[in-house]
Amino acid sequence: AKDHVSRDFAGVVVTDLRMPGKDGFAVLECAQERDGELPVIVLTGEGNVPSAVRGIAEGAFDFLEKPCAPEDLLAVIRKALEKRAGVLQSRALKLQAETGDAAARLLFGASGLAEELRERVRAVAATPAEVLITGPPGSGIAKVAEVIHLLSGLAGKSFSKLGAAGVEPEALREFWAAADGGTVFIDAIGQLPAGSQFTLLDLLEQGGGPRLVAGTYQDLGALAGRGDFNAELFYKLDVMRVRIPSLAERKEDIPVLFRHYVAIACEQADLPVPDITPDVVSGLLARDWPGNARALMNAAMRFALGQPDAGENPAGLGLTEQMAQVERSLLAAALERHAGNATKTARALKLPRKTFYDKLARHGLRPENYRAPG
Repeated sequence: AKDHVSRDFAGVVVTDLRMPGKDGFAVLECAQERDGELPVIVLTGEGNVPSAVRGIAEGAFDFLEKPCAPEDLLAVIRKALEKRAGVLQSRALKLQAETGDAAARLLFGASGLAEELRERVRAVAATPAEVLITGPPGSGIAKVAEVIHLLSGLAGKSFSKLGAAGVEPEALREFWAAADGGTVFIDAIGQLPAGSQFTLLDLLEQGGGPRLVAGTYQDLGALAGRGDFNAELFYKLDVMRVRIPSLAERKEDIPVLFRHYVAIACEQADLPVPDITPDVVSGLLARDWPGNARALMNAAMRFALGQPDAGENPAGLGLTEQMAQVERSLLAAALERHAGNATKTARALKLPRKTFYDKLARHGLRPENYRAPG
């Protein structure tokens, strides 16, 4: 066991209590010394309550009495593996934040789309051209703009932010001059008043000023086509475009981002990080997240503080909604018991295969989220 147990070990430890030579407590102690967050499950045939109390007190993940039903043991192992995966993922994110460039440190996600976004940001940052960042509300346009600045040759100069709505031409000129050759980020550029659009175009054509990064969740091309946005300014801005994908497009990033936000919230509030169970993850994946990263961050903060998710309303539900919640809980529990095996789960619930899958789709449950890693 010592040859395999380390801080990057992706599994968990299952050990008997009574063994020749070193006993299960010695294995537990060894695992704790190598990594205090490595789950250790201890089995015993003695039914010894003091031993169980000691095992839990010394940090065992769980203490099971033999003979142990296979499904009970597998359920505990699945929970332990899920916890271990979360720990390793959090460590990887922390290491990335400490050692990577600004794109790696500040733009999280493990999906292909997330990596494409980071690569696009790096490529755009290396040029002096104007940048147009597009993305749905709450997707983090301002953060991407700041990362572009940090990765650019202007990182040592100022990064100035301005909301476009209601900005008059003279105020825009003053803001532009004060940027002193750094980076100017104008958010919601589609809301810039018409007069200020002409002023901005003039400033860009003069050259020699700060670099402009503009952000919008509107379709500027469509606005320009209708005459609602200066077409010349649009084409001037649309030299280097960065598109931020919505969470709905990269669902696999939702658990990664949620764990990251929960860890931050717990660190700020000096709270222990709560377990993020498969049922929590499946609930996150079932939601559309129209508010994108901002909404997910708010949900993570509520979760860290032990508050009900404001996106759900457990109080005042009608009978239909209450029954739906019960049905979803039963489905999730059955999937967990059978390690995400859809055939076995449907059989245990005595449901026809089509009915079973229809119910999973209705409740946003995916069997693969309940399968053990590897």
